[in-house]
Amino acid sequence: SVPTPTHEVIIIGSGPAGLTAAIYSARADLKPLIIEGEPSSTSDQPGGQLMLTTDVENFPGFPEGVMGPDLMANMRSQALRFGAEIITEKVSKVNFSNHPFELWTNNSTDEPTYTANSVIVSTGARSIMLGLEAENRLIGHGLSTCATCDGFFFRDQEIAVVGGGDSALEEAIFLSRFASKVTIIHRRDELRASKIMQQRALNNPKISFLWNSTVEEIIGEEKVAGVTLCNTLNGERSSLDISGLFIAIGHRPNTDLFIGQLNMDENGYLLTGADQSTTNIEGVFACGDVQDHKYRQAITAAGSGCMAALDAERWLENFHDK
Repeated sequence: SVPTPTHEVIIIGSGPAGLTAAIYSARADLKPLIIEGEPSSTSDQPGGQLMLTTDVENFPGFPEGVMGPDLMANMRSQALRFGAEIITEKVSKVNFSNHPFELWTNNSTDEPTYTANSVIVSTGARSIMLGLEAENRLIGHGLSTCATCDGFFFRDQEIAVVGGGDSALEEAIFLSRFASKVTIIHRRDELRASKIMQQRALNNPKISFLWNSTVEEIIGEEKVAGVTLCNTLNGERSSLDISGLFIAIGHRPNTDLFIGQLNMDENGYLLTGADQSTTNIEGVFACGDVQDHKYRQAITAAGSGCMAALDAERWLENFHDK
């Protein structure tokens, strides 16, 4: 087989971080190749989590709001306009110990499918879901995984949050600004959240707790109308009428591909240099939710994609000057 030419930069992932990195590196004439993933499951969704989002009202520049898929389609055409190339394949293996870096897609042979002088990793993260059949149908229709994104839509409504950690309580406290009542559904009788967050939630008059409870079913055809709960101690079933359900049981970064090659924290998020996108391997950069477990917004992902492209561009200049 004819060896494929080595790309200056390959971007893995096509959410806001990856596409912003592509726009910047394409404008720097680096002709980036974006390997966007395959639309098989939500974890490798081309376009990232915004493809599962209906109204995005907090992305600057859209005073009327914008649909998540439309925003991603616009970012995508912008990257293509400046000369980026996008392929709908899934990276199945990487080798960052050789340079040029080697990448394999799908079930390709022994030879790497692509080689690159630099790689930008923007494979994102996904919300851990409950695993109920209604989730795919109702996400964006009363079911959400992000309070700061969607809380505004639940003014004066009764809603629930599933979870017991800091992020669940943070979501509940944020949501209490809009909703008339927020019920925290937790499978145990004590929270894992930090004491200060627990105090804040327990002292909030709009927040109540349902202990030792799991969500068995989400009720509603077109949009969330309630949940069926199961008591973990006695197996009793009950229902709760709500118009919004927020799932806050954690996020999982899509980093399995890089285990043993890139440094990550105990939850699998890639570690990057302070205020930069560098990883432990020179020439490999990371941006967006794959390395950000704190903010997790489309706009911060896009900003970090810009940083990664600029870091990669400078690194490549030095690399070629050697």
